[in-house]
Amino acid sequence: MNPPCAKCKKTVYPTEKLSCLDKIWHKGCFRCETCNMTLNMKNYKGYKKLPYCNAHYPTTSFTAVADTPENMRIKKNTTNQSAVVYQKEFTKEKGKFTSVADDPETLRARKTQQQASDLKYHEQFEKEKGVFTAVADDPESMRNRKIQQQASNLAYKGTAPPGSREADGGYVPQQPRAPPAAAPPPEPEPEPEPEPAPPPPAPAGGAGVYVAIYDYTAADDDEVSFVEGDRIVNGEPIDEGWMTGTVERTGETGMLPSNYVEQI
Repeated sequence: MNPPCAKCKKTVYPTEKLSCLDKIWHKGCFRCETCNMTLNMKNYKGYKKLPYCNAHYPTTSFTAVADTPENMRIKKNTTNQSAVVYQKEFTKEKGKFTSVADDPETLRARKTQQQASDLKYHEQFEKEKGVFTAVADDPESMRNRKIQQQASNLAYKGTAPPGSREADGGYVPQQPRAPPAAAPPPEPEPEPEPEPAPPPPAPAGGAGVYVAIYDYTAADDDEVSFVEGDRIVNGEPIDEGWMTGTVERTGETGMLPSNYVEQI
């Protein structure tokens, strides 16, 4: 028995039969649902088992979802599940070590940061002890401060360094102060206590022996480097904050900051 046409519902004979979209059509009835243009097997497009031409083929559009309580509950559950997964990944990656390439630039930045950290720590330590000693921020400042301190000491003693303003005639020695007024007679002093035992003799050279309490890296050619615990022999103070000595471990002799060592 011959089937009916899906368009006109009439009988379709084998000579005019066209099978497409799970239906049987007359070749003349296989037309676009919108413009009624005759189609064939090469230029048709099916949508919901109906033929359309290329110009009138229905395109899918965005479907708005209503904010019903059920949809809002599903959205909230999805967001919570996403946050839980993110927190789990964050906790897993937390605390892992990230390797840094040991290239020259990274090493230089790390060394500079370490020196700045040590400098800040030493300043805070001296401040808490009540004896704050300013430390230079860079090698150039330290060298300038050392030269200024030496010039100040020479001017105080009446001997100005050559080429300075004092050596050209600008230095005026201080006038001696007037003697103080006569003081009342002293009260009788109590009997002196026995003197403590004298300290052990210093090493050869007559200078003091010190021990390093911090690490120090030389900032100039006339300075020496040492680490915490090194013994400094032949130590002689130069001015406030600086001294000379020999590092017993390395045998190097030069200048070093006196607030980095402690006399034995």
